Amino acid sequence: MTIGTRLFTRWRGRKVGIDRFGNTYYEERRARSGMRQRRWVMYAREAEASEVPPEWHAWLHYTTDAPLPEDKRYPWQQEHQPNLTGTAAAYRPPGHELEGGRRARATGDYEAWTPEMDTAPPR
Repeated sequence: MTIGTRLFTRWRGRKVGIDRFGNTYYEERRARSGMRQRRWVMYAREAEASEVPPEWHAWLHYTTDAPLPEDKRYPWQQEHQPNLTGTAAAYRPPGHELEGGRRARATGDYEAWTPEMDTAPPR
């Protein structure tokens, strides 16, 4: 974060909470006239928007008035992952150059579509 963001946070910010990744969330102490309070995050590591878990994302974008509890997790919910694009852990489909560049042959169940040719003149 820049020195300006740190100073703004110190002078105008009120700490709301910290997520399980160590990111700290703030909002303005007083709303500006006719506007809602600004909300922002100070990242624990690199400033990467995909590091914000869904519970805090909803609060940052004014979907909820208060942050959602992080401890209430359902069995079907997966753990949050940051955006892995451009890293070694990114998804690469079969046939990708970095996965050997070869994909499985077609199984023969595919039939290309061919339009029917109508030889009758237009009416």
